[in-house]
Amino acid sequence: MMNKRKLDHTILREYDIRGIVGENLNPDDVRSIGHGFGTFVVRNGGTSVAVGYDGRLSSPELEGAVVEGLCDAGLHAYRVGLGPSPMLYYATHVLRADAGLMITGSHNPPDFNGIKMTLGGNSFFGEDIKELGRLVAAGDFENAVGSNEVSPVFDKYISRLQRDYQGSKKLNVAWDNGNGAAGEALVALVAGLPGRHVLLNEKIDGTFPAHHPDPTVEANLEQLKETVANEGCDLGFAFDGDGDRLGLIDSQGRVLWGDQMMVILAREVLSDMPGATIIADVKASQVFFDEIKRMGGKALMWKTGHSLIKAKMQETRSPLAGEMSAHIFFKHRYYGYDDALYAAIRLMSIIASSDQTLDEMLDAMPQMLNTPELRFDCPEGRKFQIVDEVAARLKLINGIKVFDIDGVRVLSNHGWWLLRASNTQAVLVARCESSNEEGLNFLKDALSQQLIASGLNPPEFN
Repeated sequence: MMNKRKLDHTILREYDIRGIVGENLNPDDVRSIGHGFGTFVVRNGGTSVAVGYDGRLSSPELEGAVVEGLCDAGLHAYRVGLGPSPMLYYATHVLRADAGLMITGSHNPPDFNGIKMTLGGNSFFGEDIKELGRLVAAGDFENAVGSNEVSPVFDKYISRLQRDYQGSKKLNVAWDNGNGAAGEALVALVAGLPGRHVLLNEKIDGTFPAHHPDPTVEANLEQLKETVANEGCDLGFAFDGDGDRLGLIDSQGRVLWGDQMMVILAREVLSDMPGATIIADVKASQVFFDEIKRMGGKALMWKTGHSLIKAKMQETRSPLAGEMSAHIFFKHRYYGYDDALYAAIRLMSIIASSDQTLDEMLDAMPQMLNTPELRFDCPEGRKFQIVDEVAARLKLINGIKVFDIDGVRVLSNHGWWLLRASNTQAVLVARCESSNEEGLNFLKDALSQQLIASGLNPPEFN
């Protein structure tokens, strides 16, 4: 049985546990974390947990360590095996496990790894993770003899994904797995779909030899763009390292960001559920909020962070939610978690059932000018203070509307700008959007002036 263990506080993030293997995260740490999380599960009345792992080189060893810790707390561990994080979330449903635990470094570099957790169908994050760190440091564990078994759900998961595909058009689709954990699932999935499918980097490889597995960085989509052009594809999908975030390009190689995907997906959901609440985070385009309203839905702006979005979905009974970071959550006909393979199936179905191409759907959306998401360094102790200072000064300005649910989002006749503190890094995040160049320059200047007033150099706008 484990004794108390002091964890490096930097690995205890807002939404998950994440560190550098061999530096601030090792198998003994992970075993202690498993024992601590298992203690949470037991004290919550649970008896079982489903466990999965991604394709990183360190993941099999860390999966073994965390299962030992869970068993030390007296739990029964269902070992789902290698696959994307959404397959693990699916396993918690079909195995009726009380909790889920995924060994994954998500989209981080190869030397990183970590843990994502769910308890009772809810995300385990924020104060729960802090409390887990305190519990491990104090050695405040439940101790009993647990058990484990290999419990594959791969075939059921693929069948469940394929079940929701519909559409009469046969599409020509390129898929870039980025050597991430969704590779084997992707191969099996497209084998059962109509149309032509071109697979890139489908082999799971924790060194990520082709490119970094983050589809929200446009540079990582170059190979996909080339393939779509060369193969004459209708569209292309890309996945992050653990398969819970989705990239999408049209036949011209234009990127559709998370909020644009949401507009397309919401049409089908709102035709089924008129007036439903559709959620996006504070970084989403005003086009999203306007389009949801135009389609008869209720658009809700909420805090950035996949765990926070999931919690808000449950509270509002929202059938669909998403983030600019391309986590897309379906409760409509699905389970409410972020699954990039499932979101791809739903997007394909809409396109294959429509008389419009994806290109035409994008062209039909109002076109806006916006900056990319700007992330710039700010001392950890100052980042939230600066946002508070800016919020206080904004109260003195007439002719603007301020949303302060997560940082400040400032709406004016020129468009909007956003400033928020990252929950996971010592950075501030900013973004501006307008319908024209003059308005965008005005917003950039307004944001810059606020940062200067708080003693910061503003970021360089591209």
